Amino acid sequence: MDSQYLRRHYRYLAGFLLLSLLLGVPFAAQPIWAQDASDTPENNAGPNDGPLQHNTDYSRIHQIDNDAIIRMSKAGLDDQILLQTIQLQPGHYDTTPDDLIALKNAGVSQRVISAMQAHGTGLDLRVQHDTPGSGATPQALGLDDPGVYYKAKNGEWLPLKHERVTQKSGGTLKSLATHGIISRDMNGHVEGAKSSLALPTGVEILLYTQVGNEGGDYELIRFREHSDNREFRTMTGGVFHSQSGADRDEIDFAPRKIAPQLYTFTVPIDIEKGEYGVLPPATAGVEGSAKIYTFSIRE
Repeated sequence: MDSQYLRRHYRYLAGFLLLSLLLGVPFAAQPIWAQDASDTPENNAGPNDGPLQHNTDYSRIHQIDNDAIIRMSKAGLDDQILLQTIQLQPGHYDTTPDDLIALKNAGVSQRVISAMQAHGTGLDLRVQHDTPGSGATPQALGLDDPGVYYKAKNGEWLPLKHERVTQKSGGTLKSLATHGIISRDMNGHVEGAKSSLALPTGVEILLYTQVGNEGGDYELIRFREHSDNREFRTMTGGVFHSQSGADRDEIDFAPRKIAPQLYTFTVPIDIEKGEYGVLPPATAGVEGSAKIYTFSIRE
């Protein structure tokens, strides 16, 4: 117990004894160490006392968030500093589509935004040789095999359901053989009216590719729904007639590379309800039976 605290305690005790004598209040002395939990140097500091040692509560470390990153970026701090901060400091980052737009509008670089997204997934983005993501591996996500995954509410990456797809070129599937499509177009057919997996809009999708493939090699498909099956049409080099490709069922999307063999994209919030699939590059444009990763948007 430091001498400064003892002197202050004795001064308070003497003052209390004097006040008790003046008011005629009986007082039972107690040892100075018999104090309650509130009797601390911080609580007993007087206006004339010197500065006290700050009692740091290490259990409440401030977490870095989106606002802090935006302030640091606007202050002109180098991206490398921001990346190291995201990697080394405790933080929580919101990366919904609206949050990403706000970060971009605030001038935060794509490298920093990617690091914030990867931090939320649990990926280890080490800043090495000025290349974010060089230390990330599929094992950091607990992934065993290449495939397509979605991010659950608890942050875990779970596999999308895959189903068998039968693909034939040209107008083989008569229900799709319309609008003047020539034979080099590919028609796909999946049994069953709906996927068993329903996902919300705004969900993150992860592509864990085979070696040699890229995220852009995949195709995002919107199915044409029927009572007992789903179908789609893609173009594998053919030419559309007057419709000029208006009846293709591929959806434009831009997977973002976060590490070797790892790409992510977000299902748009304004996407229409319906049945969707992700077609791997080994499947796209190949006749016969293969697999497609499917999900439903029902909300």
